[in-house]
Amino acid sequence: MSILVTRPSPSGEELVSRLRAQGLVAWSFPLIEFTPGLELATLPAQLSALTANDLVFVLSQHAVTFANAHLQQQGYRWPTIPHYFAIGRTTALALHTVSGLHVRYPLDREISEVLLQLPELQNIAGKRALILRGNGGRELLGETLAARGADVTFVECYQRSEKFYDGAEEAMRWHTRGVTTIVATSGEMIRQLFSLIPAWYRENWLLRCRLVVVSERLAHLARDLGWQDILVADNADNDALLRALQ
Repeated sequence: MSILVTRPSPSGEELVSRLRAQGLVAWSFPLIEFTPGLELATLPAQLSALTANDLVFVLSQHAVTFANAHLQQQGYRWPTIPHYFAIGRTTALALHTVSGLHVRYPLDREISEVLLQLPELQNIAGKRALILRGNGGRELLGETLAARGADVTFVECYQRSEKFYDGAEEAMRWHTRGVTTIVATSGEMIRQLFSLIPAWYRENWLLRCRLVVVSERLAHLARDLGWQDILVADNADNDALLRALQ
């Protein structure tokens, strides 16, 4: 089994390193890169306006990285009074590491639906909810919080952008190297990979690979595009992906 990991740096390289340490053949092929978000400048003021009743949601490690870097540049510390939530354990740990804050997160799957089941998020009418994310995504979270009566504000802390590749050249490379398993951790990556690979390689190689994804939603998307051999990992972190790939 030769594994192609499409998740961005540095998580992709870390997973490849761990797979190789297990004796598996793995390659890093990041489809997306990250740059600072357009709304970072508003973050200190947004955080300062929150009270002890309000909520902060951090939706990825990248949101933590870019938000924390900007706050440090401005000489600003994470306020301690709002309640903090993260989409999963890894993101919660990242925020706790840079801030020392207590961060709640779902103990089951790292998806919006499970996060929204936390008891603290059931009666939130009149509270402000600040959601730190990239350029788009997690609309269900914002919509549900608003439906429960919260005043929801999104802050774009980083932007995702596609990395440019020659699709035919990359398809030949990975096909020649015998890649039979591909890891994709977002719908954006799955669609990008499908569009990047030319039709012949798509039919004769790409769609015949096992695709490892991190949610049933992504599995449905992959099936709609033509994949048949799909494995859903327990979570989106590298520990869960490593378990799935073993």
